[in-house]
Amino acid sequence: MELDFDTCRRAATSRDARFDGVFVTAVKSTKIYCRPSCPAIVPKAENVRFLPTAAAAQREGFRACLRCRPDAAPGSPAWDVRGDVVGRAMRLIADGVVDRDGVPGLAGRLGYTERHLHRMLTSEVGAGPLALARAQRAQTARVLIETTRLGLAEIAFAAGFGSVRQFNDTVREIYGRTPSDLRVRRTQLSHDPAQDPGVVSVRLPFRAPLHAEALLSFLGDRAIDGIDGLAGDSYQRNLRLPHGPGTAVLRPGDGHVAATLRLADLRDLAPAVARCRRLFDLDADPAAVDAVLGEDPLLAPVVLKEAGVRVPRATDGFEIAVRAVVGQQISVAAARTVLRRLVTGPVFPSAEELLELPDSAFAMPVARRRTLRALATSVASGELYLDGGGDRDETTARLKEVPGIGDWTAQYTAMRALGDPDAFLPTDLGVLRGARALGLPDDPRSLAAHAERWRPWRSYAVIRLWRSS
Repeated sequence: MELDFDTCRRAATSRDARFDGVFVTAVKSTKIYCRPSCPAIVPKAENVRFLPTAAAAQREGFRACLRCRPDAAPGSPAWDVRGDVVGRAMRLIADGVVDRDGVPGLAGRLGYTERHLHRMLTSEVGAGPLALARAQRAQTARVLIETTRLGLAEIAFAAGFGSVRQFNDTVREIYGRTPSDLRVRRTQLSHDPAQDPGVVSVRLPFRAPLHAEALLSFLGDRAIDGIDGLAGDSYQRNLRLPHGPGTAVLRPGDGHVAATLRLADLRDLAPAVARCRRLFDLDADPAAVDAVLGEDPLLAPVVLKEAGVRVPRATDGFEIAVRAVVGQQISVAAARTVLRRLVTGPVFPSAEELLELPDSAFAMPVARRRTLRALATSVASGELYLDGGGDRDETTARLKEVPGIGDWTAQYTAMRALGDPDAFLPTDLGVLRGARALGLPDDPRSLAAHAERWRPWRSYAVIRLWRSS
């Protein structure tokens, strides 16, 4: 990834928080790297380098600033929305694929050799998959050290390290402190982790602005009893994680979302954080989105009134695809009722579990039940991945090959499960109603043509049209 020195220098000098996660400032004289928004004295130009990731800085021997915590900055908005191999790899690494399946597993998912994948990542983000996963393990370890009273040996293995020695060496190298020194800096907690060792409280930063009400109302309107729901200004949902179930309570705050995670296995901390960030679209660049949508004079008033509207995404791509199929040609309220019949446990059923349900659990027409079973078969067999790590165009095309899945269902799934920022639903009744309310064309063909000016952010326009309806 090419970084323009002058642009980065201006952002760092002005401490522009919009660039947090886009690059890090590595100070050659102190061997410390910082966020662009770090409040420390701005170093001289000849003493700095600008690198694309924390992992790239760590790979070159720089230590993380303990003041601005650059390793915990929002993720890059570019890699969040990019559908190429590097973007897909970054999302899978964040979800812990390297820790679970190794680099061969990551390369296999992406369809490339390990050597070529390493070359692409190093060229784009300054570090290979192992270095990126190591940086994530170090951040997970720091969170556990500072927010729990778990023993350091327990933390080492929960964070994914192969040994306590590797854990100690990595933490010392990246933070310039021993794990014991970091524990002295531990923040005070409102709960007693000694009584509840599976609970971890973290802050999930984002780029302002964030329209929290839009997120919460969308998710609350579609909540399924026993799976997710709203409680005041918080959203709670149950999670299916690689090593066991979990729950997340997410409360938007000033510059961050406060997340309280209850995990059956602490090895799932990094995947849980990644999925919660994805659900709330926290790595988006709202300024870039709103700038494009605000150029349309018919959309400009709602963009100005409600800045920072995000696309509510997913913690489970298969769940979103099922919701899309069930929601075909029925209301949101009716879809909730039907979906509740499919839930038999504390988490939304997996593809394998859905296939085991009796026909009586499918309160829908026979054709739609067959569509759900065909979808579940494709996912269970590994023919179809809905976790955001696959090629979006290819995944959308494969979705349409499932009998009963058309363009609306595929685009809805692409928008929420695959993280496609440019999906569009011109035939959706709510979209057409919203368009009519704003004075936009209200027939599918004309609206689709008008929406070309909203690229590459048409998914965000869909959310705004739904709100306007």
